[in-house]
Amino acid sequence: MRTPRGKLLLVLAVVLAVAGTGWGVGTRLRSPADEAAARRPPVPSLVTVEVERRRLVATVVVSGTLEYGSPRPVSLAGVVGGGETVQRATRAPRRGKLVEGAVLMEVNGRPVFVFAGRVPMHRGIVPGAEGDDVRQVQKALRRLGHRVPVTGVFDGATVAAVSRFYARRGYEAQQPTLELRQRRDELARSVRTAREVLATESRALDQGMDVLPLKLRVTGARRDLKAAEQALKSARAQDRTTEDAAAAEAAESAVRAAGERLLAAEQELAQARATPTVAPTVTPTVMPSTAPGAAPTATPRADTRLLELRVANARADLAAARSALDRAREEAGAARAKRLAEREKAVRVAREAVAVAEQALRQARQLSPARLKVANARSDLAAARALLAEFSRTYGTTVPPGEIVFLPRLPVRLHKPAVKAGEPVDKAVATVTGSGFVVSGSVDAAEAERVKAGLAASIETDSGTTVPGTVTAVAGRDAKGAVPVTVTPAAVKGLRELAGAPVTVRVTIGATGGEALVVPVAAVVTAADGRARVRVETAPGRTEEVQVRTGLSADGAVEVTGDLEPGERVVVNSG
Repeated sequence: MRTPRGKLLLVLAVVLAVAGTGWGVGTRLRSPADEAAARRPPVPSLVTVEVERRRLVATVVVSGTLEYGSPRPVSLAGVVGGGETVQRATRAPRRGKLVEGAVLMEVNGRPVFVFAGRVPMHRGIVPGAEGDDVRQVQKALRRLGHRVPVTGVFDGATVAAVSRFYARRGYEAQQPTLELRQRRDELARSVRTAREVLATESRALDQGMDVLPLKLRVTGARRDLKAAEQALKSARAQDRTTEDAAAAEAAESAVRAAGERLLAAEQELAQARATPTVAPTVTPTVMPSTAPGAAPTATPRADTRLLELRVANARADLAAARSALDRAREEAGAARAKRLAEREKAVRVAREAVAVAEQALRQARQLSPARLKVANARSDLAAARALLAEFSRTYGTTVPPGEIVFLPRLPVRLHKPAVKAGEPVDKAVATVTGSGFVVSGSVDAAEAERVKAGLAASIETDSGTTVPGTVTAVAGRDAKGAVPVTVTPAAVKGLRELAGAPVTVRVTIGATGGEALVVPVAAVVTAADGRARVRVETAPGRTEEVQVRTGLSADGAVEVTGDLEPGERVVVNSG
């Protein structure tokens, strides 16, 4: 049996339930007017964005991979060693740093060295070879401490330096192979055989009876020529003969005798003229008129006519003796000239006789059957000697074409070996790179038009590290139509562990000089007059058009100049 309190609670619950049900039904019941008002569109509202003052930067995003720069495939220019057998790697290239003079790999047990040089290895370097490749080898040897002149010629000094370089690396410079040595011996035997044949045929020709008299005539003519030349030499050395010398000496003696007689006559005449003649003794009579101091009487002179005649004759004899001496000398000179002319004529005649005899002998030998054999043997000997000389010119220590690899810059990093030990060497053996890093990526052709070499870039790694860089290359399109782009980091610190990792590069293609007014691109409207305008909210629901000039745009924003202030709001959607 329920109590009065229980009944009261039950009545209250029923009342509340009925009231709630009525309220719910009432809220869902609407009049037609209310229903129409509920279905009306909302009052349009403005979508605005605040005008900002900031620096605007336009970028192009490049997705790429961080890797070592300047990749370069390395191939061998030819065989390694002197054999033509299959070339197999006996020591494969190894990753790491390559410096000048280092061993890149071994092929058939022979080394492949790395040298710096821009001219690629394109031939084997043999003794006597000349060119820029030889000059590069010489410069490399000098940088490695070997004394060798840089002449561009693979001479003896360079051969010695190459041999020392190989020895220091534990190898032996390439020597002539067994095949080459055998070939040289064959050529030397060919020369000896040709010389023996020529000697035999020449001896048979010389012993031929048909030319023996002519040979004797040549021998006699040569002997006569030698005698004539000796007589001419003696005549030129002798000024005069014995007879000419005796005649000249007699004439000179006559001149001296005539001179002595002339001198004696002149002295006698002078003495006679100086001695006074003695007058007869007479008693002087003193004349009254003679006064003291008067002049004495003159003494008569002696008669010298005979002496004067002797002097004149002596002078005539002296002149005649001198004339005879001159004639003797002239005759001696004329006689010498005549003798020289006769000797010279004898020499000419003897030479002509030799020429005639030799010509007759040559004609006879040409008509002889043995002459052709001698000519053929002489031609064979010349050909054999030429082949031996040509072969010997390049015979000796050589540098095979595959034993040196020239790279434009050293050191480099061996990035990827392309051949393993035991594999044949018939293609690229490795890929080398520089010690610096690059980012290799690509962009769409449309965006590539704005990316130029030299633009600044920012390299972002997955770890959050940002490294500045520069666009260094923009190549043509690849197979997918994209344009490859290469970006070089400004520093390599902290990048070595990220080699091969994907990175994101943002290439700056433009930026404002400083902070500028920036609005969304959607806020700018171009009117019918071609001028750009923005709508500035002046009050809730009210706007005003402001004319602006646009500048750089990036990331959905654009630089504007005009009657705007930071903080103002511009309409981007009128809803």
